[in-house]
Amino acid sequence: MMPFDPSKLPVPPWTGPTLGPRTTTALLFAGVFLVLILATLFGRYLRRRVRGRRVGVIESYVARVRGWWIMVAWIGVAFLAGRKGVALLFAFASFGTLREFITLSPTRLGDHWTLLAAFFLVLPLHYLGVWHGWLTFTELWVPVFAFLFLPIISALRGDAKRFMDRAANVQWGLMICVYCLSNVPQLLGLRINGYAGRNLLLIAFLVLVVQSGDVLQKFFSARLGRTPAAPGVSLTRTWEGLVLGGFGAALLGALLAWITPFGVWAAFGIALAATWMGFLGSLVMTAIKRDRGVRYWGHSIVGHGGMLDRVAPVAFAAPIYFHLVRYFYAT
Repeated sequence: MMPFDPSKLPVPPWTGPTLGPRTTTALLFAGVFLVLILATLFGRYLRRRVRGRRVGVIESYVARVRGWWIMVAWIGVAFLAGRKGVALLFAFASFGTLREFITLSPTRLGDHWTLLAAFFLVLPLHYLGVWHGWLTFTELWVPVFAFLFLPIISALRGDAKRFMDRAANVQWGLMICVYCLSNVPQLLGLRINGYAGRNLLLIAFLVLVVQSGDVLQKFFSARLGRTPAAPGVSLTRTWEGLVLGGFGAALLGALLAWITPFGVWAAFGIALAATWMGFLGSLVMTAIKRDRGVRYWGHSIVGHGGMLDRVAPVAFAAPIYFHLVRYFYAT
């Protein structure tokens, strides 16, 4: 029996609206800005009406909305710059999140050369491959070559104390913050029949459904949650939040099918898979934070904690999403 090869499947041409890529992107961002404006006005309304113990909750909400304005503005600027702008944005995000991850990781003097190589050799070369669309290189550079050679650098320094823990921390940081996160800009290198010039919308779809799913999961967990998914890790992330938040984000994905090469049901399924993977990824990163005795990875984003707190769901969802699109829609 011949093995299943997804690349042999027929790739249907995209049959979405005939609006140009720039018009479609502009309409999408207009919708996002409208939501942010409504959220800002709602925050001002709550500030005037709410008093007492809930003031802190309202201020946290306002700070989060302000943080979303900043992040959406950065993404908008990157989209205007095209593929290279998006690659630079995510290279910066990888550097910032890796810095947060390593800052909270146990390291020793013998790891200094390893860390220099991770930040100033492995990361830049990986994103050079993303910049030029070297897919084979980016698939092997971090999980194979960096995996093998970075521990060698540490071993040559002659420090064996907690060696396994230290090596694993660097490897984990590179895989989540660099390799997984870089799957987002790599979407721009995929070729899809009839979809030329629209790949930025694939990124918009991923970010919108995963981040919306994260918000919905927290909302449903707080309102209807009864069964924590992992009680020893987090009491606020529940199975009810996972299911209801995932289906809510999947419905959003179905509504956004017009900006993708997917059909409505395919958009629903892909959004559901990405959102659930983002939820489980957040749970993993929460377990690491609890182990290290911190609530946030950092404080670089007002109202949101660190960069890694925000991008962790996207980082875990990105490889699944990228390969689903690559195997079933790319030529």
